[in-house]
Amino acid sequence: MTVRLPNFVYLGPSKAGSTWLHEVLIKHPQVFMTEAKDLYFFDRYFDRGTDWYAGHFRRAQPEQTVVGEVCQEYLSSPEAPARMHQTLGDNLRLMVTLREPVARAFSGYLYMRKHGVFTGTFREALDTRPGMFEHNRYATLLSRFFEYFDRRRLHVGVFDDLVEDPQLFIDEVVKFLEIDRAVLDESLLVARLPASRARSTGVASAVKLGANWARQRRSAATMIGRVKRSPLVHKLLYTPLTERPEPSAEEAAYMRERLGPEMERLEEIVGLELRKRWGWPH
Repeated sequence: MTVRLPNFVYLGPSKAGSTWLHEVLIKHPQVFMTEAKDLYFFDRYFDRGTDWYAGHFRRAQPEQTVVGEVCQEYLSSPEAPARMHQTLGDNLRLMVTLREPVARAFSGYLYMRKHGVFTGTFREALDTRPGMFEHNRYATLLSRFFEYFDRRRLHVGVFDDLVEDPQLFIDEVVKFLEIDRAVLDESLLVARLPASRARSTGVASAVKLGANWARQRRSAATMIGRVKRSPLVHKLLYTPLTERPEPSAEEAAYMRERLGPEMERLEEIVGLELRKRWGWPH
């Protein structure tokens, strides 16, 4: 049996449409995606070896010219770029989706609150959780990958485009992947997972911990993917927020001031006027 390894990897970041992208691509006849996104091989489980990783893709068919993985944590992993280049080679296609950092960080904050991981304010999270800033240093994070991969191997999406026109967004992705157009059905033209809170933070946290443990088993990863993709499971665990909270003007200004130089570098790297688009001072 020919061993298939990914020729496409979505790097991240989190809270930028990775679940939606996975759901679209897994339905494309020319794409093989694992049932579970976030295999975490190149950051958490690299010591398990290439055979363990390749086993997740053993069911890929010849007509599936794209074999892919969506893992939202690779972008922020210092070890991932070298490991990916070593394992998957120069011709790997990569993708990121850039989301306005304040909105992305606040979405991550709500996620922590939802799972009972953090109970303080957003400002307290910014001051005590280094990842709240570090995972938004897009220029620094992308530069690590450009040490190993040509810039032309990276497709840059913008989260605003996904929200405004999902069909056009995915049209650009499949063009990059050189596969047929994916016509979205109505269920994929809306947000996959709306903002929500846990019906029970204890239960939601336990489920998350159990999934992280089971994910280490290759056979269990498939089951996890099917369970997590189930709208019924999400409905049982969470209830939508009637009013989505927003960061204060002071919190937003605090983040933007600290990330200003990073954003300037990012615009040079990707060739997009993101500060103007996102209403940042410059």
